[in-house]
Amino acid sequence: MRCFSISAALVLLALPLGAQNDVDAVLSRAQAAYARVNTTKATFDQTITNEMTGTTAVSHGELIQEQPNRLSVTFTEPAGDRIVADGKSLWVYVPSATPGQVIKMPLGANGTGAIDFVQQFVHAPRQHFDVTAGKADTSLGHPAHTLMLVPKDPGSSIAKATVWVDDDDGVVRQFVVTDGTGATRHVRLSGIEFNVPVQKSTFAFKPPPGIKIVDRQAMSSGAGT
Repeated sequence: MRCFSISAALVLLALPLGAQNDVDAVLSRAQAAYARVNTTKATFDQTITNEMTGTTAVSHGELIQEQPNRLSVTFTEPAGDRIVADGKSLWVYVPSATPGQVIKMPLGANGTGAIDFVQQFVHAPRQHFDVTAGKADTSLGHPAHTLMLVPKDPGSSIAKATVWVDDDDGVVRQFVVTDGTGATRHVRLSGIEFNVPVQKSTFAFKPPPGIKIVDRQAMSSGAGT
């Protein structure tokens, strides 16, 4: 999930007035929908396509988020895979791909950064992205408009993204993210519930016995794993 930076002002000046209004209207809808969201629960379908290797991986599962920095992703396919952000660290446990280990990364300004792409887009889109209007779309069964986003930070882990914003309620139920290698991540969300009660234990991760912990922060400081 690298491009030159262009100021938002220049982008707006380059757009026709109608396009500017479209972007503002879609952003306003999304920002209103997420303004008071503290927790989110949804099921997801994800397809990752890697053009370099010619491979496609499909996965399904449930995600639960609590703002600002807690996340639980439980995969039903491949079963057993988990991603957990406990407020301090991000744990990536994917035995289907890398058995016998779990990756631990720090959260925060010097760590992995934002763990919630939708909230990053909704809360401060023009701070992080150059945003342009896409097309109207009904692929999810009801009207939506798309927005095209390109990160302003040349060191961003993503190269570009497309976000679908529902015309009726402003909820983001689909997005496609392309990373610097050209690999794309297509995510569809369904059964979305906002502000549902969440147990603290949802965001706890305990590595299974015998699993090697690959601590990225320790590795970067020379402390090893």
